Amino acid sequence: MRIAAISDIHGNLPALEAVLADIARRGADAVVALGDLLAGPLWPRETADRLIALGCPALRGNHERQTWLCEERRGEPSDQFTFESITREQLDWTRALPATLRLADDVFACHGTPTDDLVYLLEDPSTGRATLRREDEIRRDCGEWRSGLVLCGHSHVPRIVELRDGPTIVNPGAVGIPAFSARHPVPHVHELGSPHARYALVERGRNGWYAQFIALDYDWRAAAQRALGHGRPDFARWLSGRG
Repeated sequence: MRIAAISDIHGNLPALEAVLADIARRGADAVVALGDLLAGPLWPRETADRLIALGCPALRGNHERQTWLCEERRGEPSDQFTFESITREQLDWTRALPATLRLADDVFACHGTPTDDLVYLLEDPSTGRATLRREDEIRRDCGEWRSGLVLCGHSHVPRIVELRDGPTIVNPGAVGIPAFSARHPVPHVHELGSPHARYALVERGRNGWYAQFIALDYDWRAAAQRALGHGRPDFARWLSGRG
C-alpha cells in the first residue's frame, strides 16, 4: 500500500497543484489530506474547489474548526479571510470532514494528536523550536494506537518516528507554508529554511512502514505577493521558509 500524505495546504493552490502533479507522476494507491486545508490569505475558495473535485479522504484541522467560529465572532486573520472568501457550500463541506480517519486496520490519520487538533504529536514547542518530544510523551498522546502507522500534520515539520513496539508515525510536512510562528501553548517558531511544497509517500515494506519525503519547487513568490496584497507580510515571510 502506497499512501500520498498531504497536510497543511493553507489555501496555497499553486503548491497543491505541484504536489498533485508529482503524485500523479509517481503513483499512489491513496491520497489523504490531514487538515488545515484552506486557511490563509491565498486561494481558499479555489483550493476548496480543487479538493472537493479530487474527492480524496480528508480530515479537518484546527483551522477548519476556527473558521467555523467566525460565524459567532471575528477570528484570527487567516481564519477570518477564509470565512469571508469561501462559499456556504464549501464551509459546510469542511463541517462534514471527520477529526480522524482510519484508512486501513493499521493505518490511522489525525491532524494534531488522535484527541486534540492543537497539540503537536511529535514536537515540543516549549523550547521555542521544533524539538522532538520524548518517546513516552509521544506514546501517551498516541492513545490506543500502539502498532501500525499513524499519519499526522499540524507542525509543518516532515518527520518519521518509529516507537519501540510501534507505531510508526509520519508527518509529511506542509504543502502550503514551510514556516510559521505561533503563540499557543507558548511562543514558538517552526521553519524549514526553504520555500518548497512538501508531502510524503508512505509505504509498507517487509520490515514495516517507511516514508519518502518530497520537496517541490513552485512559484512561491507569486503566492507571497498575494499574501502581501491581502495585508499579510508575516504569511509572505513564512512562504519563503522563514518563521
